[in-house]
Amino acid sequence: MVDLEKWTEARRFTPEKLEAARVVLEEIKKGTDVFLAIRKNPMPGVGYLAKHTLVEAYRRLVSDGIWPEDNELLKRIRLKPVRTLSGVTTVTVLTGPHTCPGECIFCPNDARLPKSYLYGEPGAMRGMQNDFDPYKQVSTRLEALEAVGHPIDKIELLVLGGTFTAYELDYQEWFIRRCFDAMNGFDAVTLAEAQAANEEAAHRNVGLVIETRPDEITPVVLAHLRKLGVTKVQIGAQSMDDRLLKLNKRGHTTEETLRAIGQLRAAGFKVVLHWMPNLLGATPESDREDFIRLWNHGYCPDEIKIYPTQLVENSELFTIWQQGNYTPYTTDELIRLIADLKLTIPRYCRVNRVIRDIPSNLIAAGNKRSSLRMDVRQELDRRGEHCQCVRCREVRNEQIDPSSLIFHDLAYQTPASQEHFLSFDTPGDKLAGYLRLSIPDLTQNKEVRQNMPDLEKAAIIREVHVFGQALPVGGGETGAAQHSGLGTRLIQAAEKITRDHGLDRLVVIAAVGTRRYYEKRGFERGAHYFWKELRKTGR
Repeated sequence: MVDLEKWTEARRFTPEKLEAARVVLEEIKKGTDVFLAIRKNPMPGVGYLAKHTLVEAYRRLVSDGIWPEDNELLKRIRLKPVRTLSGVTTVTVLTGPHTCPGECIFCPNDARLPKSYLYGEPGAMRGMQNDFDPYKQVSTRLEALEAVGHPIDKIELLVLGGTFTAYELDYQEWFIRRCFDAMNGFDAVTLAEAQAANEEAAHRNVGLVIETRPDEITPVVLAHLRKLGVTKVQIGAQSMDDRLLKLNKRGHTTEETLRAIGQLRAAGFKVVLHWMPNLLGATPESDREDFIRLWNHGYCPDEIKIYPTQLVENSELFTIWQQGNYTPYTTDELIRLIADLKLTIPRYCRVNRVIRDIPSNLIAAGNKRSSLRMDVRQELDRRGEHCQCVRCREVRNEQIDPSSLIFHDLAYQTPASQEHFLSFDTPGDKLAGYLRLSIPDLTQNKEVRQNMPDLEKAAIIREVHVFGQALPVGGGETGAAQHSGLGTRLIQAAEKITRDHGLDRLVVIAAVGTRRYYEKRGFERGAHYFWKELRKTGR
């Protein structure tokens, strides 16, 4: 992906710098802390070496046959390894400025950006720097990730920009096609051509995420999203209280949110729900009550982003605050509140965020700390308590013994389905891999199935995910969860549960880059999904 000659020339990768990097790497191989080794750099005039320089030096030494491959060394010098510890590498892109159906009082209104985004946010800045061009955004991000040592063969593409489904259909299709073109390395004529090429591409799309509003979800929209290759949808619910939704001019109701989530789940999508404490009219006590509704009123998101309301200029809420009619929570109030909430989150849900990455200088009042997740974890540690969400239990880079893993089937009910969170856990309760299986109530969401006939009388695999530092497609590593057969074992367990519920068909919502994976496991291509007739397998 990267033209190393141009890349190194641009950074003046001189022989002196290469030799200095080799010396530093030798120190790191002996066990010296990475940053201590960098500070001990013995080469005068070279200066401190950035991690991307160490990564490039390592690659040169390996490619020239001077050193053997050393995955442990690469792990140590990789910049921000947490980015790929969930098993895939996320690439975020931003759609261009566009009107939004909502009139939320907390949203800033910057004509340079999509609604709700701020100049200064990292993702927004990358979008602007690339003129919101999807090809440029993806290609430059892949180059940057590869340069600092991250594997980029399995890509989750996260398309941000507020209400994606409010854009014109032609724009949606063009935007996604150009993202695939960047991953494929050539320009396709059609979306279908780009998707077909990505099945064998060096950078495969293993997940495609968009964000929208509850009142934008319809069976026709869902069918279009499947055509694009979308597998996960972020929904801005913000609150489960109709009074607060109206007060904050959200423009939809809790009933519409529940309906949208039910339709998304019936169509096999993973559901990420945005929830906002400290809205106008809320209190810490009412927020605690509201959060519980997520789980006992049937919303049951697979993932959640907790976005405390942040007071920014150029929003209606800012004027209300100036008039003395709104009070932001303090940092301490937020830490205590979110710590309390995290203890109530079921084991099947992943907490992706607890704060938006808005620069503190853009926040007028209230919490300005972006390290809220770490602060909340320290608060829970102080209490002697811990969160059991998916993210907090991920095995990450720990070594595992596949034979010691324990299988669990966590079943829970939603208004239109019985959900099964199938997992393999370590003896220490770390999560090595999971599968989300949905057994639908066939009397509900009939219109969704009519628009996508693959779903007729079928159970749905909505997600298969195996953790650990992202490994190359087809690669393996001793003690790593990925490529140890856990995905296949989870699918076999899903087949048994499907038969036990009297259903003969199992479908899976496959990302474009995972199509071959499911074909190898006996699934056939349908119009929108991959499917398997269980009676025919004899299993």
